[in-house]
Amino acid sequence: MMITMEAVVLKLPPSLRTVKPHPNRTNRTFRTVPFASAPASLSTDPQLGPGSLGHLTRPDFPILHQEVNGKKLVYLDNAATSQKPAAVLRALQNYYEAYNSNVHRGIHYLSARATDEYELARQKVANFINASDSREIVFTRNATEAINLVAYSWGLSNLKKGDEVVLTIAEHHSAIVPWQFVAQKTGAVLKYVNLTEDEVPDVEKLREILSNQTKLLCVHHVSNVLASALPMDLIVGWAHAVGAKVLIDACQSVPHMVVDVKSLDTDFLVASSHKMCGPTGIGFLYGKSELLSAMPPFLGGGEMISDVYLDYSTYAEPPSRFEAGTPAIGEAIGLGAAIDYLSGIGMQKIHEYEVELANYLYDRLISVPSVRVYGPKPSGSVKRAALCSFNVEDVHPTDIATFLDQQHGVAIRSGHHCAQPLHRYLGVNASARASLYFYNTKEDVDDFIHALVDTINFFASFK
Repeated sequence: MMITMEAVVLKLPPSLRTVKPHPNRTNRTFRTVPFASAPASLSTDPQLGPGSLGHLTRPDFPILHQEVNGKKLVYLDNAATSQKPAAVLRALQNYYEAYNSNVHRGIHYLSARATDEYELARQKVANFINASDSREIVFTRNATEAINLVAYSWGLSNLKKGDEVVLTIAEHHSAIVPWQFVAQKTGAVLKYVNLTEDEVPDVEKLREILSNQTKLLCVHHVSNVLASALPMDLIVGWAHAVGAKVLIDACQSVPHMVVDVKSLDTDFLVASSHKMCGPTGIGFLYGKSELLSAMPPFLGGGEMISDVYLDYSTYAEPPSRFEAGTPAIGEAIGLGAAIDYLSGIGMQKIHEYEVELANYLYDRLISVPSVRVYGPKPSGSVKRAALCSFNVEDVHPTDIATFLDQQHGVAIRSGHHCAQPLHRYLGVNASARASLYFYNTKEDVDDFIHALVDTINFFASFK
């Protein structure tokens, strides 16, 4: 469908689709009016003013200073990937220009320096999450591979028929599908916890479902759809009380708050570089040393061996055991630079700023007629992450995202956000999502809301 508007050709998807509600659920917070006007700015919080963290850090991110479709770029897709500060870009360039070489295998200067910087990055990750030893950090391609590593190495070796793996319905596909593979191979059973009326995972039901048959609890720390955070300190204790291991998907928490694996006492934790100002193509697995030492290799090849014979091989100690082949050296060094950058700001400072920004985004978005926001309402005890997944009545989220991009230069995400079971539970097949990071500002939120209101009015004009 081609729609011409003020001499700009807007290329929308083939049809102006609508979100199909689940027949047994109601969209209780939709409010419909023929045409909307942008609600007035609500915030008087000085943290969000001209001297805010967002304003102070924006100059460090070159990509943010451009126009898209003739409009100033407003990047609100940070839950999918974050942008990279100049310090990270320089670290990558410096590696490839000054000391590009393979690691662990050479005695010459370039290889020695690359090895030192690569292992220094591992130490930076360990320090960042307060691991006891850098050998508890395994570099992977991403968090998805890190979960698969645990599933295939620990899961296939430790799970048997009738054992239970507990998850919530709000998990990312990366935390569901690997355990489906393992369950099919071992006969283990997957059990899921649903949401409360406030649209957060029901932690009391989770506590009830844990039993002596539970061998693993695999849950997110912060939901990439609901913006809710689970009380992991309590949950880990409950799981350990029944003898279960715990794997935390921390992709939406490690970039945004202080995460301390010692304090949490988690057995495994995964996160991705690209969501925390680092390069794509690398993530990491944290595992308690005694667990990693007892796990067999995930992939075979160079680097992960001790000795190779024609009929058998012996394997290196962790983390090398799980890092077969040439690793993502430049990406690891870039991740180290990203950690330096984040640590220079301070994760608690980032978290406090994002809580205020999250509240501002939520308050502005729910004030727009016809909008349904998913997840809990923020309060003194409920701190939402700085993202909102939402739908507009009778307008498909992909049409919203397309119009926002092509007419306003606003980048958000649309789709199921790798959380189809959660969307089915919510009674929709997709949602739009605006997600913020510390370099976003109150003005970004205001621009988004004005653009969204214009988008809603545009589609309302066809009714």
